[in-house]
Amino acid sequence: MASPPRVYLAGPDVFLPDPLARAAAQKQICAQFGLAGVSPLDPLTHEPAAWAALPEPHRIARRNEAHIRACQAILANITPFRGPAADSGTVYEIGFGRALGLPVFGYTYTPGPYAARVPAQAGIMRDADGLAIEDFGLADNLMIVCGIEQSGGRIVELAADPWTSLAAFERAAALAAVALGAL
Repeated sequence: MASPPRVYLAGPDVFLPDPLARAAAQKQICAQFGLAGVSPLDPLTHEPAAWAALPEPHRIARRNEAHIRACQAILANITPFRGPAADSGTVYEIGFGRALGLPVFGYTYTPGPYAARVPAQAGIMRDADGLAIEDFGLADNLMIVCGIEQSGGRIVELAADPWTSLAAFERAAALAAVALGAL
């Protein structure tokens, strides 16, 4: 029997008060769909000994990239985090996965267009610094949304509490399972 497709669990969920419980819940949902969830918090099997000499941020970055390389897809929480857009670390992981040719399945608990979340000045699509606000009606920056869609993935948008609900994650996992032939 073949092992289940591995999916990297990208998102700011690692900053929650109990990120291990969140990852465990996400992994359980993945398993229900025939997927193996891989958290950024998971230890890396066969971590190179040379990494022990690196500063912790560099070890984390290398570990996360190694996890992504060992996966067949990415499930990415693109819910706005500390601002109107997706978490920058998650965006990096999406791009890294895309460069490797992985399909990416996104989800957000803040449905609606990105431009609606950026304060415009006097009704024009410019921010407080006079810079244009991207307004394509997409859930986030066009490179994130189009990159996800061009990878063969989709974005699930669902209004719910982003730090307690797993409903959008579950829908994205189901889409990934179908695309990866896990169901």
